[in-house]
Amino acid sequence: MALDKEKYQAYISILKEELVPALGCTEPIAIAYAAARAREVLGSFPDKVIVRCSGNIIKNAKSVIVPNTGNLKGIIASALAGILVGDSTKEMSLLEELTESDIAKIKELMQTDICRVEMLKSDANLHIVIQVMYADNEASVEIKHTHTNITRIEKDGKLIFQKKCKGENLNGFSTDRSTLNVRDIFDFANTVKLEDIVDLLKGQIEYNLSIAREGINGNYGCGVGKMLIECYGDNTFTKIRAYAAAGSDARMNGCNLPVVTNSGSGNQGMTTSLPVIIYAQEKKIDQEKMYRGLVLSNLITIHLRSAMGRLSAYCGAVCAACGSGAGITYLAGGTLKQIERTITNTLGNVSGIVCDGAKSSCAAKIASGLDAAIMAHFLAMRGTAFETNSGIIKETVEDTIAAVGRLGHDGMKATDVEVLKIMLGQ
Repeated sequence: MALDKEKYQAYISILKEELVPALGCTEPIAIAYAAARAREVLGSFPDKVIVRCSGNIIKNAKSVIVPNTGNLKGIIASALAGILVGDSTKEMSLLEELTESDIAKIKELMQTDICRVEMLKSDANLHIVIQVMYADNEASVEIKHTHTNITRIEKDGKLIFQKKCKGENLNGFSTDRSTLNVRDIFDFANTVKLEDIVDLLKGQIEYNLSIAREGINGNYGCGVGKMLIECYGDNTFTKIRAYAAAGSDARMNGCNLPVVTNSGSGNQGMTTSLPVIIYAQEKKIDQEKMYRGLVLSNLITIHLRSAMGRLSAYCGAVCAACGSGAGITYLAGGTLKQIERTITNTLGNVSGIVCDGAKSSCAAKIASGLDAAIMAHFLAMRGTAFETNSGIIKETVEDTIAAVGRLGHDGMKATDVEVLKIMLGQ
């Protein structure tokens, strides 16, 4: 059944908002973006920089390699890279232009006290404030809720830009997520006009396959994806896990290839899309069906992630594995009920995976989440689902998604604090 015009356009807008190209892990890039914009406002190269970040930003930027920086890690490297680029117009791809001399300058500056990092106490999990100073001038840029959502700019103590987020409870999304539900996502995937979404999906396929192949063929991190192929056998369901893990291997360890994100995360973008793409290729499923499977997987991931916000102690790879598991069930000819069971079975299994920041081991978490999604798919195709009203599994798939959203958004707040304390040695 086709959706009404208003909901149809809402789903198109949601996809356009969330399927965004990015170079490198999105939290360090958000810091670099804010720093670049702050330098532009200041009008000079600063001699002092203060980077204030919420705990989740610190957690996700602390241990990951910043792309195009010669394997530099962390918040200070991210901020200095953004300041050196000084061009915020490229948003999440702004570090593509770093040169060897830029990298040398970053390394030199990291040996000085030009930049310091402070914890930002905030109710927003994604919150960055960067203050830059030169002589008697200063500027500050604030980002809140989403990675490029600048909410405040000041120069020399004067407010020059302010943006009130559209509903703090919506985590700053510009599109209304209350319209999302599994049944309508299924109907939309079946009826969407491909010309309305094909450019988004072509970019996702091209970018994410490219970095996955680089991860398989190169030497990045622990090489989880490569290991899966070599040790588990070259078959369809190993490839599904291996390619998504390999993309993360590369991305978390300095690869300078971009990815198309989902819900603000490249790892989630790859975990949502690559299993569907690989399954379609292996099973020789026609292109239109693959596109529709990608629409379904992307929107399921967004639906799950929207309930808990951009950043949480709940591992986003689980949400993305639910999306791609549902997409695989769709490509295999599964019914709406079987797609719902795939989601429920995945959530009933691995909803306890904790996010302890962006780093090499994300590849292993992606592989584990997808292993659960594959199991969930086969159970669903046999007409089997975990018992309702046991644990966090509820009567309907929407109630289960709401329960998991509550777990990730509210229930894991204390976990988030403790994870960060452990990471910082407190």
